[in-house]
Amino acid sequence: MTNFTVHTLETAPARSRPLLEGLKKAFGFVPNLYAAIAESPAALQGALAIGEAFSKSTLSPGEQQLVALAVSEANDCQFCVAAHSTIAKHLAKADPALVAAARDREPLPDAKLDALVSFTRKIAEQRGFVAPADLAAFLKAGYTKAQVIEVLLGVGMKTFNNYVDHIARVPLNDQFKAEAWQPKRKVA
Repeated sequence: MTNFTVHTLETAPARSRPLLEGLKKAFGFVPNLYAAIAESPAALQGALAIGEAFSKSTLSPGEQQLVALAVSEANDCQFCVAAHSTIAKHLAKADPALVAAARDREPLPDAKLDALVSFTRKIAEQRGFVAPADLAAFLKAGYTKAQVIEVLLGVGMKTFNNYVDHIARVPLNDQFKAEAWQPKRKVA
């Protein structure tokens, strides 16, 4: 299965333990992805710091979750699509129809949010080399240049998390299983 440990508070390196305790306090459990990242205290600290910075962006909590979901779907990350679907619906109170559309690569019923998801997905899939017309469409939808940078922050954050999941093959937490997801294309 995997050679990576999904750490507990007892098995994690000493410098990772307080960070995992903070996650447990915030969520009521430790998401397995972060428990795997805990193998490297520096990486866990960095992942949490970038997540904290992204949470302070001018994007709404629902928009932040749609960015995370779009990147995770584009990167075929089963863990992160399930996790962000759950978080979007239950913590960010996002419309379930928006979440379903983002998961399934369908147009979102809200034009501005559809522009956000489309732009985010293009950044992830094209490694940042988006066409000027795609950038213009995002700005025309009502977003700002600062939000372009914030979307890039979200893409970077989620790409790291997605790649950890791909390599470590992190099992879903029970809390995310109701939103389990399979990519439409075959992955290794």
